[in-house]
Amino acid sequence: MTANPRRQLRPTDVKRLNRTWRRNTEGRLALIVESVTGPFNIGSIFRTAAAFGVERVWLAGNATPPTNPKAQKTALGTDRLVAWEEPVPVTEAVRAAKADGFRVVAVELTGDAVPLHEAELTGDVCLVVGSEDHGCSPALLEAADAVCYIPQVGRVGSFNVAVATAIAVAEARRQEWAGLEPAAAAEGP
Repeated sequence: MTANPRRQLRPTDVKRLNRTWRRNTEGRLALIVESVTGPFNIGSIFRTAAAFGVERVWLAGNATPPTNPKAQKTALGTDRLVAWEEPVPVTEAVRAAKADGFRVVAVELTGDAVPLHEAELTGDVCLVVGSEDHGCSPALLEAADAVCYIPQVGRVGSFNVAVATAIAVAEARRQEWAGLEPAAAAEGP
């Protein structure tokens, strides 16, 4: 009798599946989060960072730290799984990311931004997102190596910053995983 392939995976199966993806992931990912003040956004960003193996989060400007009690409600303790730095001026965060070997790519609508799916997000990449109201600051955009945007076809002009971060981080991993042999990606439970 064959097991139903559509049954939900048990916790042990999920751990095994995640371990397979982790073994097939070599690119380093980091984030700079500039002046994101909403604690629920910060919590969501940290949860996404932990799920996709982001190595470090630099907080910049007046970003709310993940230790905020409201951020903890959404992060569910994932701030313990991702190294993070207390808020500093954004140019310091960009300098630190570059010194650590990351190429800095801002997610913002600018005249020279390329669509997210066309941006070069493989290798060691530090994605940058800006505040809920104003996006990335001019200083940050000047310091970034590249800029990309998330194409939208609906009637809304922007995403919530935590959602935009999740989309961008997922795309960076997707680009890396797209080069895997199908058998390596399909290994699992």
